[in-house]
Amino acid sequence: MSVEENTCPKCNSPYAYPDGLLWICPECTHEWTSDQASDKPSEDAPRFLDANGNPLQDGDTVTTIKDLKAGKDTIKFGTKVKNIKLLYESVNGHDISCKIAGFGAMYLKCSVVKKA
Repeated sequence: MSVEENTCPKCNSPYAYPDGLLWICPECTHEWTSDQASDKPSEDAPRFLDANGNPLQDGDTVTTIKDLKAGKDTIKFGTKVKNIKLLYESVNGHDISCKIAGFGAMYLKCSVVKKA
């Protein structure tokens, strides 16, 4: 048993244990096989991807890909959002903090924008 097999690929817990053909993590209940452990995403892989799979960075300009409800108002499809800030700790599942003209400060998800 190698140390890498004993480490959970999801939460990096060192307490994973084998159960038949599967490895099980008691901390996050993730299950995997030995060959899946080597398929871990690399640390330098982009975490923030737009709806088309393009990596996003702080300061980018994005465009909404669908109408979004914002209280009683609607942010229309194609609204341009400048100077986004990426949130490394998501807020209710939202990845982007931004200001939208006419709406003010709000949070968006990467899945509803595309890089402009």
